[in-house]
Amino acid sequence: MKKLLALIVMSIPVCSVAKEVNGWVGTYTTSNGNPTGSAGLYSLSIGAAGELREPTLFFATENPSFVIQSPSGRHLYFVNENSIAEGADRVSAYELSRAGNSGLRLLGSVSSGGVDPCYISLHPRSRWLFVANFGVKSSGSIAVLPVARDGSLREAVQILRPVGSGPALPRQQHAHTHQLSTTPDGKYVIAVDLGADKIFVFKFDEKRGQLSEHVVGTYSAPPGSGPRHLVFSKDGHYAYVVTELNPGVITLRWDARHGTFEQLAVTPSLPDDFVGRRSSAEILLHPSQRFLYVSNRGDSNSITRFTIGADRVPHREETTPSGGRMPRFITADPDGRFLLSANQATGEIVSFPIDASTGRLGDEISRVKVPAPVAITWDKR
Repeated sequence: MKKLLALIVMSIPVCSVAKEVNGWVGTYTTSNGNPTGSAGLYSLSIGAAGELREPTLFFATENPSFVIQSPSGRHLYFVNENSIAEGADRVSAYELSRAGNSGLRLLGSVSSGGVDPCYISLHPRSRWLFVANFGVKSSGSIAVLPVARDGSLREAVQILRPVGSGPALPRQQHAHTHQLSTTPDGKYVIAVDLGADKIFVFKFDEKRGQLSEHVVGTYSAPPGSGPRHLVFSKDGHYAYVVTELNPGVITLRWDARHGTFEQLAVTPSLPDDFVGRRSSAEILLHPSQRFLYVSNRGDSNSITRFTIGADRVPHREETTPSGGRMPRFITADPDGRFLLSANQATGEIVSFPIDASTGRLGDEISRVKVPAPVAITWDKR
């Protein structure tokens, strides 16, 4: 009998004891100079069945539009995207307690090194933080910020201004970096530039915090596509890029030895017969590496599901309504059981179940109000 009970216990699926997951939501407190109703950075929780808890204000601050957590779980970093003038935009650091939300401490903020910071990322060893300053009205910039031992930030040691343009005016009149990410080995930093229709590859000197363009590695996207965000496969051999202006996914093979990309395919995220304004925003690679999702804004307000074939190219399957307008951001919980859509224009976050075998999104589970949500990050503690 004891052996039988032991076998029964061992056979219980892990998902049956799934726990609540906590995170944070970055928002816009103002939009075009008008209040959105947001007060800053919010806490968010999702239950074992995909139900969302009512968000609470975590930290009152202006326009904390993009937020990340350090790998150690000890620090939060977020931009303050104020866009008043050169030097007004900031990046802030926040110390977290070992568990829970007590004993919090703001470590201060430094200049983002440009205007309209829209994305930040950390080097794998957390000694450097990279800022993508989009620069809505002018060419954007890239900044490298040192991270001190206590997690606080220092002023930029390098600011670069990529040069380029594209045919889709006025959006592509200047270069506009929208994302900076580090390659899995930490040797290169990838800048996804919507305005220049390019993905710039930079070698990174970790000791000095200096970027130098690896010209042979820079990839030119199809003209007018507007590359926005990139995600690497778990093995680091492939990268998937969502294009905003001509919505779709570019599949690239990454050669880590030579620091170069090879284009394998371009897959539209909307049907050819779609009529209306087209715009994509976020890309999500499922933890299983079998499914890919893209959020579509414009008149679509949907999420497109792709399956990734043996050739590592995503194949479009279907689109699902995002549950609101302007799905700026999508993410999955750490176990990949639920997809969350942050609908900026309607001020809601909506959760959907993910079918483990097909990746298909089921009917809406839950929704909560968060004014102008922009980004979500999950707590690693």
